[in-house]
Amino acid sequence: MNNLLERFFHLSESGTTIRTEVLGGLTTFMTMSYIIFVQPAVLSSTGMDFQAVLATTCIASALGTFLMAFLANYPIAVAPAMGHNFFFAFTVVAGLGYTWQVALGAVFLSGLVFLVMSIWGVREALVEAIPDSLKRGIAVGIGLLITLVGLEWSGFLAANPATLVTLGDLGQPAVWMSGAGIVVTSVLLVRRSPGAILAGILTSTALGLFFGVVRFHGVVSAPPSIAPTLFQLDVLGALKLGAIPVIFTFFFLDLFDSIGSLIGIAEQGGFMRNGQLPRAREALLADAIGTSAAGLLGNSPVVSYIESAAGVAEGAKTGLANIVTGLLMLAGLFFSPLAQMIGEGYRSPSGLTLYPTVAPALIVVGAFMMRNVGRIEWDEPGEYIPAFITMTFIPFTFSITDGIAFGFISYVVLSVLSGRARKLHWLMILFTALFVIRYVAM
Repeated sequence: MNNLLERFFHLSESGTTIRTEVLGGLTTFMTMSYIIFVQPAVLSSTGMDFQAVLATTCIASALGTFLMAFLANYPIAVAPAMGHNFFFAFTVVAGLGYTWQVALGAVFLSGLVFLVMSIWGVREALVEAIPDSLKRGIAVGIGLLITLVGLEWSGFLAANPATLVTLGDLGQPAVWMSGAGIVVTSVLLVRRSPGAILAGILTSTALGLFFGVVRFHGVVSAPPSIAPTLFQLDVLGALKLGAIPVIFTFFFLDLFDSIGSLIGIAEQGGFMRNGQLPRAREALLADAIGTSAAGLLGNSPVVSYIESAAGVAEGAKTGLANIVTGLLMLAGLFFSPLAQMIGEGYRSPSGLTLYPTVAPALIVVGAFMMRNVGRIEWDEPGEYIPAFITMTFIPFTFSITDGIAFGFISYVVLSVLSGRARKLHWLMILFTALFVIRYVAM
């Protein structure tokens, strides 16, 4: 067995051991396992079957994680991305009015585009086309949107006809549940403890059981069926002209997230060589194949998970750690009653459906994504104004697409009017023109 693992993952060459890789894979799982509970809560709001989404989350995550292990030999797990799931549920389905089947078709097609781009190596040109300021603004904007939803689901925010939002009723159980989860998560993060987000979710759930808000459904059961979502995608619907921007947005979110996570983790783990990431194409292939598979199974796009940095910090250096993480994700299939209990909505006295058990995870993940603010060029108005427009329009319009569109348009207009049109990549001009045509047509 040791020889087989050595042959596949080159443990000695990478300066690691089986024990270290197992510990790293377990740590990564602990930091990312919250997605097993959060993903069904988010996607089931579109009408998708909760249990089927839970099952496909585990399967798609394991598949992408195994692909990363065998294609690229990196300890970088793959799972449905926070932000992409919100774009799927709240922009594509709730905002634009498409069915979840059409949204799945767009996920599948975006994965195919990503796959072709990865094979041909065109992705580098696409990455270079989008200014860094806009990439960072998109990440921050999505983080703010996730936080906004988390605050709404926790009960900390409530609707107000005069100001749109206001402080919620701090005396209701949902607020106390979420608040306790946020405190526990934050304390553990400060102490650099693995599993901080999961611990916050479990704390909120325990309080929910005490208050009678959460109903106990059991802990272990047979894996749920994926039949309600398997192969339910509507590819032809996604190919209609109006849905093309959805495919484009899924693709670029996948591209930015994957490359950003890969580079960040590679820098931390010492995987970079002369500023380049070896086997980067294979790593992106794993993401691309995983996203297309997610569309077929019935889930939102998967990406390289930045939470893998926790496993790398424990010493993981090879894909063997991913095998451990992937197997643990598959084990999550047997805990569907626990996920049902955690992800179940709670009807507040005001009539709103809240999700106070998973809200702390959303708020904290939003904080993670705010790190990109410091990397924006705040001494250059031509860079920070479009970035600011992007990061504010995404949460305030409740639309990732509109935030990206107005960011692109403002960047091109400012560049042209300030005499810096030469620096614009032709792809930026093309996409901006498409966005303008879209709004004129509307």
